[in-house]
Amino acid sequence: MRGAQTPDTSRDPARSAGAEPGTTAVITGIGTAFPGVFDQQSLWDEVFDRRYRGDRMARRIFMGCGVRTRHGVVDPRREDISGWSTATRMLRYVEDAHPLGLQAVRAALTDAGLNAADVGLFVVVSCTGYSTPGLDIQLARELGMSAQVRRLLIGHMGCYAAIPGMGTAADFVRARRQPALVLCVELTSLHIQPDTPERDLEQVVAHALFGDAAAAIVLQPDAERGLDVIDTTAVTAPASEELMTWHVTDHGFRMGLSAKVPAVLANHVEEATAALLDPFELKRADVQGWAVHPGGLRIVDVVEERLGLDRAQTAATRQILNSRGNCSSATVLLVVEQLRDGLDIGGTAIGMAFGPGLTLCMALLRRR
Repeated sequence: MRGAQTPDTSRDPARSAGAEPGTTAVITGIGTAFPGVFDQQSLWDEVFDRRYRGDRMARRIFMGCGVRTRHGVVDPRREDISGWSTATRMLRYVEDAHPLGLQAVRAALTDAGLNAADVGLFVVVSCTGYSTPGLDIQLARELGMSAQVRRLLIGHMGCYAAIPGMGTAADFVRARRQPALVLCVELTSLHIQPDTPERDLEQVVAHALFGDAAAAIVLQPDAERGLDVIDTTAVTAPASEELMTWHVTDHGFRMGLSAKVPAVLANHVEEATAALLDPFELKRADVQGWAVHPGGLRIVDVVEERLGLDRAQTAATRQILNSRGNCSSATVLLVVEQLRDGLDIGGTAIGMAFGPGLTLCMALLRRR
């Protein structure tokens, strides 16, 4: 990738931070799964043009958001669920999340060459649906995980939740020397909102951007090949809580998304990146891969501008936005999957994702 340099592999980041060598947590498997695909143009022509009464601004936002195709368990061209209650949507979540999660986990375990019975911690991440007993219990049983497997459910954190999920799993792997599994399942198509007489451009953006996906990663101690999880960090912008929200309503979960979000993130991304790299005596130029969460075109643009990245360095992010849309917590893992095989041995990558708070979460990865 132009503008990137391969780090000196003789320099161990853990040693650079002053830490003693110890157990590493290595991502050894990645698996993904998607429901049916639909085309952005046909969605506008068949559904949203009528819904927004031919509003030119709505069309410009919908068709200019950087999404060409995306996936959904609900295809609004065939099924209108905008009037459904939250309870009905949650029943549908249980029905559709299970097979997607199962497919993604099986693919990740196969990629890692690991048996489900060997998993010590199973982390399930979602902000788009809930049930108890949940996916963690159901999938653990169906896959044949041990009755002693530890389970953790991370709910309603939003688009950045894969990073704290990854960080928690990595800490477990280092401390317990057992494998861990993280699954993100997001069914955003279940939360299309009822029509309103007034213009609501925030909902236009939400209806234009989001898609459904499942993504899973396996982490193992001291594996010879994969992506070391060197560190994870988080920063929350002060007094920014109202700029991005995900409220539970009687008709599903409603996104609130201010146009100020990219500017606020722009004020913090440089400092947050430095805070991740500085303890390991690394600079931006040492980073070979950038897995930026495609929260929207403007967000990708401001990350490029503030970090001095070129289009080649965000190509994987833009490709996922174009072909999958914003799949909430699963999305950053989709970008990592695109990047991993292109990294040199010893090459570093940064995964970053943004969500309510406003919160910016980051992970430093290194290929071995």
